Amino acid sequence: MTDPTDGILHTLFHSEQGGHEQVVLCQDRASGLKAVIAIHSTALGPALGGTRFYPYASEEEAVADALNLARGMSYKNAMAGLDHGGGKAVIIGDPEQTKSEELLLAYGRFVASLGGRYVTACDVGTYVADMDVVARESRWTTGRSPENGGAGDSSVLTAFGVFQGMRASAQHVWGDPTLRGRKVGVAGVGKVGHYLVEHLLSDGAEVVITDVREESVRRITDKHPGVAVAADTEALIRTEGLDIYAPCALGGALNDRSVAVLTAKVVCGAANNQLAHPGVEKDLADRAILYAPDYVVNAGGVIQVADELHGFDFDRCKAKASKIFDTTLAIFARAKDDGIPPAAAADRIAEQRMAEARRR
Repeated sequence: MTDPTDGILHTLFHSEQGGHEQVVLCQDRASGLKAVIAIHSTALGPALGGTRFYPYASEEEAVADALNLARGMSYKNAMAGLDHGGGKAVIIGDPEQTKSEELLLAYGRFVASLGGRYVTACDVGTYVADMDVVARESRWTTGRSPENGGAGDSSVLTAFGVFQGMRASAQHVWGDPTLRGRKVGVAGVGKVGHYLVEHLLSDGAEVVITDVREESVRRITDKHPGVAVAADTEALIRTEGLDIYAPCALGGALNDRSVAVLTAKVVCGAANNQLAHPGVEKDLADRAILYAPDYVVNAGGVIQVADELHGFDFDRCKAKASKIFDTTLAIFARAKDDGIPPAAAADRIAEQRMAEARRR
């Protein structure tokens, strides 16, 4: 009889996407909690990464997502200059249907059981109020409300960091960091995307948006009637004259099909794991499309929640997030020098920092 975890174990122990230090499967039948906590690396310090609450089609899909996201956090935290390794948690279920105080408290107990090896925060499907509940059971919780000693919504600095990465991309491609007059398509205008739109409009960009949630679109168009709306992401990426595409929803936005029809010259967005599979970064380069590595430009949020552990200071965090501009430019320069795509250049820099930490 085939063990149903064979595929997961192969990924964990044998594939390039593995190499994780620890994976914890969590279940609390009383509250209905089913969760996965994945710790990829603690070479630079305690693993730090958010908690995603999502209705996965299967437990295997949830584990795979946790592994991928945790690995991405190791690279993100390394590139952000943080003394943290990478980890991520996923809670299986529809947050609008199954989220409860009892479930979040049960989840907090599992986080606490790791004794500080993993520090959690918000992600898709979880919010500041949720972290306040989790923190009642685990002191290794960030992204809490200011009333509970936290920094509040990390989406603010996530969007600011993406904007800095976008400015660096514009500098690299057009020789000027301003987005004025550039047409920018934003796919996903929820927690992070709507803040990004505000930065773009303030800088004089022409903005086109799309989102599966009609209320998210209306929140922007009611305030900014001049913002155009595409029917869906498929229509957005084919928009004529698009300069920059910003994927700000779930991962896998850049795949064989989407890259082939993408009209933009730059991709720079907030979504995690934008490359659907290895090799997509080369496809982008072959089409002369500049890709700003997602885990580099969307690090503003993790910079914020990491700072919360030491007594939050917004100005200090914003100053650190502004350095994403310089980091992004450095990656583009390394990519040019090494003759490789920017995603590979970012990986090399992050891996070098983690390797040096292991040798200490």
